[in-house]
Amino acid sequence: MTLPGDERLAQAITVLLVEDDAPTLWRLQDALTQAGFQVTAAATLAEARSALSQKAPRVLLTDLQLPDGHGSALIRETRQRFPDTEIMVISILGDEESVISARSVGATGYLLKDAFPTDIAATVHELVAGHSPISASIARFIVRRTQTQAEPAALPALNTIRLTPREIDILWGIAKGFSYAEIAGHLGLSKQTVPGHIKNIYRKLEVHTRGEAVFEAVQQGLIKL
Repeated sequence: MTLPGDERLAQAITVLLVEDDAPTLWRLQDALTQAGFQVTAAATLAEARSALSQKAPRVLLTDLQLPDGHGSALIRETRQRFPDTEIMVISILGDEESVISARSVGATGYLLKDAFPTDIAATVHELVAGHSPISASIARFIVRRTQTQAEPAALPALNTIRLTPREIDILWGIAKGFSYAEIAGHLGLSKQTVPGHIKNIYRKLEVHTRGEAVFEAVQQGLIKL
């Protein structure tokens, strides 16, 4: 049977997928396998290291928070042992330390979990083709950081976004993982008003997801985790 060109290409691409959340692991593994990738799944650092001892993957997709350690250690080890392996982080962690740490040890892509692309297979193809898939808020932070280092005196202060005290409270609830109903209960609001506040927060921060909102707010100094 003759396969389409993309599937023939994908069959030659081996992927080591490291994710401890089972539903997320299954969803990503299914999507990649159906696209023709050869996927090895691991839920811990130990399992990932065992897989790496067998062969070098073309692509490493890894979470950062793992049961037996931090994904940055795996990224560092993979980059040192297999410099040709493409590495992308898929994580809920969007704080400055996590992003900088992952990139400094060798990750070229960084996606927030609640900002997954609709076609993860296409994203892996982009990674292999030499691109750096990055969630929008992460990309903006990297650009700002680079500009600040290059021209510190010429840039305005980053703390220019104005959120109301109520929006700050709601944003803090988002950062802590509370549901809309839980946020409403804590703040004495009706459940119907919370989505409206969140819509305003997203608009002011120029983001589209919870993860991006929290990341942007932390970088702007609006909240501290």
